[in-house]
Amino acid sequence: MLSNQIIKQSFAEIMGKRFGDYANLVILSRAIPDARDGLKPVQRRILYAMYQEGNTNDKPYRKSAKTVGYVMGTYHPHGDSAIYETMVRMAQWWKMRQVLIQGHGNFGSLDADPPAAMRYTESRLSALSNELLRDIEKETVTFIPNYDNSAMQPAVLPARFPNLLVNGASGIAVGFATDIPTHNLGEVIDAAIAQMKNPNITLDELMQLVKGPDFPTGAIVQGLSGIRKAFETGRGQFIIRAKTHVEEPKGAKVKKIVVSEIPYEVVKSKLVAQIDELVMERKIEGAIAVRDETGRKEAEQKKVRIVVDIRKEADEKAILNYLYKNTDLQIYYNYNMNVIHEGTIRQMGLKALLAAYVDHQKEVVTNRSQYDLNKKQNREHIVQGLIRAKSILREIVDTIMDSEDRADAKRNIMEKYGFTDVQADAILNIQLASLTRLDIVKLEKELATLAKEIEELKAILGSEKKLIQVITGELNEIKKKYAEERLTEIQGEIEEIKIDIAMQINAEDCIVTLTNEGYIKRTSPRSFKSVGGTLETCGVKEGDRVRYFVETNTSHTALFFTHDGKYFATLVNAFPDDKWKDIGSALVNVIPLEKQQRIVGFTIVENFKQELYVYHVSKSGLVKKTALSEYETNRSSALVAAKLKSDEDEFVHVFIADEAGGILGATKDGMGIRFMRSEVSTTGRASSGVKAISLGADDEVITMLPIEEEDKRAFSLVTTDGVLKRTAITDIPLQGRAGKGVTLIRKRKSNPHQLLAITIEDTMYAWIEQNEWVLIDKELVIVNEQGGIGRTVIEGGLKAIAFETILPTDEAKDDGSTKASGEGAASGGSSQKTPNSGQSSLFDE
Repeated sequence: MLSNQIIKQSFAEIMGKRFGDYANLVILSRAIPDARDGLKPVQRRILYAMYQEGNTNDKPYRKSAKTVGYVMGTYHPHGDSAIYETMVRMAQWWKMRQVLIQGHGNFGSLDADPPAAMRYTESRLSALSNELLRDIEKETVTFIPNYDNSAMQPAVLPARFPNLLVNGASGIAVGFATDIPTHNLGEVIDAAIAQMKNPNITLDELMQLVKGPDFPTGAIVQGLSGIRKAFETGRGQFIIRAKTHVEEPKGAKVKKIVVSEIPYEVVKSKLVAQIDELVMERKIEGAIAVRDETGRKEAEQKKVRIVVDIRKEADEKAILNYLYKNTDLQIYYNYNMNVIHEGTIRQMGLKALLAAYVDHQKEVVTNRSQYDLNKKQNREHIVQGLIRAKSILREIVDTIMDSEDRADAKRNIMEKYGFTDVQADAILNIQLASLTRLDIVKLEKELATLAKEIEELKAILGSEKKLIQVITGELNEIKKKYAEERLTEIQGEIEEIKIDIAMQINAEDCIVTLTNEGYIKRTSPRSFKSVGGTLETCGVKEGDRVRYFVETNTSHTALFFTHDGKYFATLVNAFPDDKWKDIGSALVNVIPLEKQQRIVGFTIVENFKQELYVYHVSKSGLVKKTALSEYETNRSSALVAAKLKSDEDEFVHVFIADEAGGILGATKDGMGIRFMRSEVSTTGRASSGVKAISLGADDEVITMLPIEEEDKRAFSLVTTDGVLKRTAITDIPLQGRAGKGVTLIRKRKSNPHQLLAITIEDTMYAWIEQNEWVLIDKELVIVNEQGGIGRTVIEGGLKAIAFETILPTDEAKDDGSTKASGEGAASGGSSQKTPNSGQSSLFDE
């Protein structure tokens, strides 16, 4: 009868409880292995079902479909595909360090080829998996009902070896995952024995026995510290690197990089495809072709043979480093040793896992010994009865013959001669034909043997030391029979991969542009020339202008320096490859520039080994010189380029030059200084430099530029109120660093000049915040924010500005300056291509 009772309950509570039940089911009954036998429920059910059916390694193979059907119908009603996939994994040598199922037929491959359908393949238990199940019939483990209470199944297997560490495990549950790599059988057994003999053994002592993971595919493991952390806490990281060697066939024009062992769980065909894609796209300079030469010989040896043909003169180490970085020739592996122990999920280290296994073995051997003791004591009692019955055999026979039936005979024997129920049954079960052969000597010998065995079993049950000796002996027996040599080589720390990426890419000449609004692009010379080969034809957004133009190469490295002392390094090859008429990509898409960061220096470096230095100039008058080689890096994130002494300070300019020559600097209040670069001591990257000029109150540096020692050129300056002045560099006296400098433009009592920028006359470009100031050869072009253009020719002395717009003109002043149109801009800089060095001068905002 249906109940009409309504129970009011929160939907959140209902969902929480239901989801909790589901999560608990997935964790405990599906995805996470047991710490004792290292098996998930479906694996345990498959192995037990095959053992039950006699499908062992000493019997012929049996159709996989038969096993799957029996498992699904009796123990695991979750679908045949899940069961068969689990069977297949336990039979794949590249997944399991020691296979638990022997497969006959197509069980997949290293190339991730799928196995044949279960109706075509055959399987049986491996010899080692028998050790997982041995003595299960001796009440060694707890049995629980199956899903419909029609049969009993083991809650855990006896597991006579530490299968969890040997074969590892992986699985994803609800809120939990597990990743335990495979280890060497002999090493793990040694560690388990050592843990039994000395429960206080240290982790370092255990790691003398268990070196680290041992994968069925071999390869090289690096990162001992990560392995130790995992053995200590249950979590840790290391890398797996393919094992390679180089072959140089005689008379051949190529060398061969041969990959003989690949990382664990890497798909061979996918790896070959990754390398092939890099070769086809010409991203590996010197690599010609790649092919998979794995044959029957390699397959039998559980190895592979992947061959990368490279040019004879190519640097194989550089190519390998690039492949390690960009393909699955090297991968990271994360220990995450979550297991089920004592009914709950736990993250356990090596000592805890070994302790769980040892405790399980003690329980198994204790239960087995008690079972054997009971059996042998029962047999001893029976043999004692048979020996006594032999002495009165004729009387017993007469008593049986005088009895009405078997029950009466049994009762009469027990009452007349004092035999127990069990002894009476044994006497009655003696066949008439064997009465004459009933040898009292044989029975007495069996009795003596039984007494000795009973004494040994009692000793095992009564002594922890004896119990450990038995477990140790059985483990050593398994080690002697099944242990193999280590396949995976363990190396200390993770080797830093230093990639000379410039050697690995297709080096091509190109043109790089960066616009005022921060759009960057890389263009081929062909595209540049096809539309006239001029800046005017460059594609930009409306209102934007090209602010940097350089001819370079894709193998060179671009350095971006920011106002807050950071820098970014990236290959020119990483810039977007666009047509000359395209606008390019925003700089923030190329480098991880923060919102408030401004670029104050930019250069393209061909070779970091050059005797060049990076000069940082700060607003507070400091200059820092650091060797260019210190800025070489493979990282694309922001790195420290220089250090500021205060939060109010910032860098206004960065340039690259050698140690010879001088530096010309200017301040906002119109002071200038010229000193030798050699006066600036070389310091490391994370330093703030030395004083370049002594500043007056509220004054600040606007820029400093590299010049020659005896520079015959002139420099020009522009003020905030539009005054333009040109001066010979040699007119600025050479003095020591940290001086006050000289006045660059005559002081005015009211409304004094404020400098915006200075530029040297052969500089290609310089910018002011709102007005654009462009110096092309000897012609100065000024463009204000309203679009007005003024021009003047600077040659042989300052000439009047010839304006081509409606903007008013002022006549030359008697202080040697000329009023230029426009006002209200900030600091400017320069950008130029330096011959012979592949360098460029820098710009700022």
